[in-house]
Amino acid sequence: MSYLISLLLSGVVGIAYALPRVTPPAPPLVALVGLLGMLAGEKAVHWARADTASGRSIGSGRAATEHEAAAERPGGAAHGG
Repeated sequence: MSYLISLLLSGVVGIAYALPRVTPPAPPLVALVGLLGMLAGEKAVHWARADTASGRSIGSGRAATEHEAAAERPGGAAHGG
């Protein structure tokens, strides 16, 4: 429902800019790229916090998980799997 409200209000703002022929502060493509960058930054912070909270270093990602999984298997990582 919030997406619908956001879409409707942005349409109203678009009409409000178009009626008096006011140019928006940023072209639509620039605004969309900016929003995409904000989303990416938000996700990066969330990922970094989750990664450091789990005790892994940032960027250790899947390799550390696979190593931990191999160490938990019978025989452990020392026996090659």
